[in-house]
Parts: sequence; C-alpha cells; structure tokens
Amino acid sequence: MSEKIYLDRNENHFGPAPKCFRVLQKPNFKKLSAYSRDFARGVKSRLSERLAQDFELPEKQILLGYGGEDILKQAVHCYLRKDDTIMIPSLSWWYYKSIAAEMRGKQVEYPIFEDGDTYSYDVESLIDLYKKHLPKIILIASPNNPTGNRLKEDELEHILKSCPESVIVLDEAYSLFYNQDRKYISRLIKSYPNLLIIRTFSKYYALAGMRIGYAFMGEQLAHFEKFSARYLGYNRLSERIALAALDSDDYYQDMRLKMQEDTEQYFNVLNKLPGFKAYRSYANFILVKIPEEVKAPLKEFLEGKNLIIKFMNEEVLNTHLRISIGTPKENARLIKAFRQFARKKLNYELA
Repeated sequence: MSEKIYLDRNENHFGPAPKCFRVLQKPNFKKLSAYSRDFARGVKSRLSERLAQDFELPEKQILLGYGGEDILKQAVHCYLRKDDTIMIPSLSWWYYKSIAAEMRGKQVEYPIFEDGDTYSYDVESLIDLYKKHLPKIILIASPNNPTGNRLKEDELEHILKSCPESVIVLDEAYSLFYNQDRKYISRLIKSYPNLLIIRTFSKYYALAGMRIGYAFMGEQLAHFEKFSARYLGYNRLSERIALAALDSDDYYQDMRLKMQEDTEQYFNVLNKLPGFKAYRSYANFILVKIPEEVKAPLKEFLEGKNLIIKFMNEEVLNTHLRISIGTPKENARLIKAFRQFARKKLNYELA
C-alpha cells in the first residue's frame, strides 16, 4: 500500500529551509533554560526586531504570537464585547465565527461571490454594511480560505478609507505565495492607524508545527500591544528558526515557483473533467466545484488510494473540494488518480 498523503489542511509539504534544521542541530541549552533578555535593549525579541527592520516599521508596531491564529483570537478578545458587531466574510475559515461566538458578538456576514474563474469580495456591500452596523471589528482574509481569492490593493484601500471607525483585521496567512512586496505593508500601517495585518510562518515558511505568528499594528491599536505582550519574552528556539527561514529566500522562492506551476496544472486538468470547475487561487490550495453525485464515489476512490483532500460541508460550499498543493511528486500522484477516476467512473479520457 502506498504512503498516505494528506492534502487537506493547507500544510506546506516542501518542509522548512535547510538553515532551519541547522538551528536544531546546534541548540544552545543554556539559552533554553533562561528567559530572553531582549527587553533590556528595548525590544520584544530578536525576531520582532528583524521584522521591524525588514518592513521598515518601529519595533513596537510588530506583534508576535503562537501562530497567526493566536494573534487573531487575541485581537477579537481584546476589542469585541458582548453584543458588539463583528463583520466576517460569508465564505471563510470557520474559526472566524468560532472566536466571535466566544465573545458573544453579533456576527454580520458580507458577501464573497463567484466571479468567472475566481471569487471576489463585494467591496461596496461591505462598506454599506459597515455604515449600517458600525462594527467594532471587520475581518478580511487575503487570500481567503477556502476560495483562494485576494483583494486588490486599491480595493483594500477603498475599504480602509471608508471604514475608519472599526478595527480592520487583515489575515494575510497565505499572502507570500503570490505577493513578495514589502513596501505596501509600512505604507498601509502608517496611513491607517486602525489596521492590524496578521501573518504566519506556518504556510509559506512550512513551519506550522513551530506555531510562529506575527502582525503589523497601526498606531491607534497601541492598547492591543499591551494586551498581547509577553512580559517574559517568547520561545527562543522558535525565534531562531524563524530568523533562519527569513535568511533562506532562495529556497522559498524556488518552492513558490514549483507550487505555482502545479497549481496551474490542477486548474487546467480539473477544468477538463465533466461538471468540474476549478477556481484561480493565490494561496497554496485550490477550490474545485464538483457534481453532487460525484462527491461520495470520488471520496471513496481517493481514500482507497491513500489520498486525503478536503471535501467541503459548508452551507454554501457543500459540493466543493479543496486541494492543498503538495510536492511535485504528491501532486503528480493525485492528478494521476483524478485521471483514473475520470476513466473508470466517468467514462471520460483526459488528454
């Protein structure tokens, strides 16, 4: 039996850069038994200091957390109170609704709609809902999970200019797969003091198991820095591994190009299957709509070949599957399985 491949959780199977493993090969056990002393230099950590330099922002406007998920949850817990309104994308990560419910906030969904071979945010509807509800928080994901679409920079700025009274939380967990530009971060943070941009080392840097998140914070959100700061510092080993990842640009650029090639292959192959529709994605996954009658037999067929992908069971996205982009070898194996399924179950021969 072939090895089971999990392409259902948007993990990065390329693995971290070799420099990250070298950190583990040369651990400094004395440092592991002592708290960080970075506070004596007026910074939170070496990692926040490095990110501040890379993105040309004051170090006090860099936040660190136990993954992007941790910072996201802290932000909602910091600013949302019972019966306050929070706006959430209609087709998005289930966790957004979960943390809003924890604080017993009122949830208002703004629309994401199918737009040709992609999905798009309905920006004007979002702004109209803002004016109606005056929410404490607006959550935006770009790229969005599971639809894979992103906001264009002018669309994002239109939202930021139009919604000045809300805390805007921009989840950019997948952004580095398509956008390597750094300049826009400092420009947006300096221009919009109500903006919080959250990123992670889990996806692009393939360090999901290390749980390292970071964020850029507008000056108006200074209270959140106090809310989230860790008096005794952060995980010193995680910081060193994250710094090694930041020093490995060539490795990750090569990985990114290979993933883009395979994403395009999925898009082209799956769109040829009768009744299938794959959508353009700017992340490390691709969303595919399939005929309802195909869902159960396809799931059984793929699991029989030890291939695990995400079959959606959302209220709207219930005849869809989401495929995490694996290594070229893993992607080739899954595409081969789709070809076999088409031939055996759909009586369709893919070219």
